[in-house]
Amino acid sequence: MDKILNYIFDGVAVMLMFGASIFVHELGHFLMALWRKMKVEAFAIGLGPKIFSRVRNGIEYSIRWIPAGGFVRLPQMITSEALEGGEAAAHAAIPPAPPGSKILVAVAGPAMNVIFAFLIAGIIYLVGLPVPINPSIIGYVPDDSVEAKLGIKPGDKIVAVDGKQVTSWQDVMNITILARSEVFKVDIERGGKRQTYALTGKTDNSLGLKMLNLDSQEKPVVGVVEPGKPAEKAGLKTGDRFVSFGGVPIFSHEQLIDVITKRAGITSDVVVERDGKRIASTVTPQMDKELKRGRIGISFASTPLQYEVQRPGPTPWKQVAEVWDKTVKTLSALVHSRETGVGVKDLSGPPGILAMMAIQVNTDYRLALSFLVLLNINLAVLNLLPVPVLDGGHILLALIERVRRRPLSPRLIEYTTTGFAVVLISFMVYVSFNDMKRMKRFTEVFQRKTTVEQTTKPQDGTSTEPAPAK
Repeated sequence: MDKILNYIFDGVAVMLMFGASIFVHELGHFLMALWRKMKVEAFAIGLGPKIFSRVRNGIEYSIRWIPAGGFVRLPQMITSEALEGGEAAAHAAIPPAPPGSKILVAVAGPAMNVIFAFLIAGIIYLVGLPVPINPSIIGYVPDDSVEAKLGIKPGDKIVAVDGKQVTSWQDVMNITILARSEVFKVDIERGGKRQTYALTGKTDNSLGLKMLNLDSQEKPVVGVVEPGKPAEKAGLKTGDRFVSFGGVPIFSHEQLIDVITKRAGITSDVVVERDGKRIASTVTPQMDKELKRGRIGISFASTPLQYEVQRPGPTPWKQVAEVWDKTVKTLSALVHSRETGVGVKDLSGPPGILAMMAIQVNTDYRLALSFLVLLNINLAVLNLLPVPVLDGGHILLALIERVRRRPLSPRLIEYTTTGFAVVLISFMVYVSFNDMKRMKRFTEVFQRKTTVEQTTKPQDGTSTEPAPAK
């Protein structure tokens, strides 16, 4: 029952947060249209059937059943009867709006998203922001790898990639995935000494995105123990954390699989950590002929994600600047897809966005607010692209009208808008289809346990006294 209530809460929270972003966008159009004395036919809070409506000063105000945003109907901004649902005869009697007013109304929507993002960022600054505890310390390095031959060892710490400082594996991944080069200058620190290496990124991973051929220092945890298999006979249990196997210290899932494969058929010592104590046993791995690797009959558990609260959080300007930088780099990576390997297949549509928002809501409300900052900046940027149907398209058409000093042909505008609408809808269907294929991964992350440490981590990275529990 508690799980069902949690799902309901997360679903309602996601709908309200996503709806708030759409609502403030439409509110911007509405307020600017009123200020410019343009014709406004309707303004709605929510979507779907009406709960309540009232006409005042010729404008129909309504509250609707689906709390997922809202809309404003502006006949002077209309580009296609089919798209806007208006009536040609009624709109024909309305005088055209000046191009300047159309531009201001179009810009007002994205501007409100930016303002909303700064307000949310201000709240995050006050309440703090959980940051992942996942230091960029290197785990397993295969003896026959290029990295090992260069002298990189387990326990080394990555401190910079291509001159950009990093503190976590997330930082490392973000830089390598979006980079236009396959070779990276990686600064690695050991014993207080730093050395720079030229490392090549690889795409032969589950995501198909460019990453360094290095593992994090995350200890594998036993998930399900298969009945009758070597692991059960050795007394391994769910939740055991591997310390060593065959006398080899274990640093990552990949290393453990490698060691088990090499010791297939050989009785080996295994040491695990259970309830704070180390337990030793012996196990004989079996060779799986289909998978062509050794197995002991376990699946790995999803290890808990750990966060530490940074209080006060990053300044609103820093938060928005980081989102802007990430958005620009993502668009650049798409444009230079041949060099980066990032393509349309890697983008998320509504299902992916809502799934990611649900994950953040389920983890911590402050992370959900941070995602809301990201969402609103992205909505502003994408809506300003000069594509008919979007706000940027309205701006482009209004600029052309101003230069020509006469309106464009309604028929031309309608054909252009309809054509781009078909392309946009097809694009959304495509990325949403890819989201559905990734839904299993979203579900695994959603169900992964998280721990938010209630200690304060100031922006300078030093530790202070424990903060009050949330």
